[in-house]
Amino acid sequence: MQKRQKEESSLCNGGKEVRMTKSEISKRASSRLTVDQARSRFKNRMIIIDKRFCGPPRSGNGGYVCGRLSQFVGAPAVTVRLLLPAPLDTELEVRETEGGVVLLNGGAILAEARPTKFVLEPPPCPSYEEAEAASRRYRGFTKHWFPCCFVCGPDRGPGDGLHVFAGPVEGSERVACPWIPDASVASAGGSVSTEFLWAVLDCPGSFTFPQPAGEAIVLGEFQVELFGDVSVGERCVLVAWQIASYGRKHQTATALFDESGACRALGLATFLTVPEQAWGFGDVFEMLKCDKSKA
Repeated sequence: MQKRQKEESSLCNGGKEVRMTKSEISKRASSRLTVDQARSRFKNRMIIIDKRFCGPPRSGNGGYVCGRLSQFVGAPAVTVRLLLPAPLDTELEVRETEGGVVLLNGGAILAEARPTKFVLEPPPCPSYEEAEAASRRYRGFTKHWFPCCFVCGPDRGPGDGLHVFAGPVEGSERVACPWIPDASVASAGGSVSTEFLWAVLDCPGSFTFPQPAGEAIVLGEFQVELFGDVSVGERCVLVAWQIASYGRKHQTATALFDESGACRALGLATFLTVPEQAWGFGDVFEMLKCDKSKA
């Protein structure tokens, strides 16, 4: 397998600048692994995405799935590219490859993950009270494509969903919300488990730009770097902002702050808007593959 070209993204001034060329995006789209390459090395490992952790009704929340896969990479910063929806309550195979790992469902590659490096400057952290006020303006309360999403779905009950409801910050182009993790997302060591940190970094970014009429917003690629533990019961704040947009493609960033105001995690996401018809017929990710090559 050819060695992937090193990627760099740079953000400064709270989300005002990013360096990313169209040729770099196009090269990434053309460098996918084949199934045979994915199966070529190392012993398999299996994971199951429990139905609790859905995004769309029949597949896993994108950030959660990325977080699960990132744990097999063993690096502080990881990039995950989603290629197909991850089905719920199904044994999925994780295979190690030369550059990282892939997630397989039978003969289909669902996602690829690899170590990465990126530079992302977090914005100032709003107060918890400012985040609460922003959350009351969450547009998902009035219209939501996936109201049962584990992370941002308003139809999920207390103690079930994560209730990450990011709304616009007054006088700013950012969105923000509070988040208090409960015991159900704790790791064996007592802090919040990695996959849930990835999950909460995902959805806020999709609310940083307008949602076109008749189209859903889905995660295509996610880069995350974790800087420290987050404790159960801690009053956290999430802040997200848009970096750039290219047609159906939107680049966003999200920062997770702990109760002291320290940044504990950063995420750089690529979202795509897809027509209702494409999503309904289940061929949305075929369209995403084509769209990625056009950047």
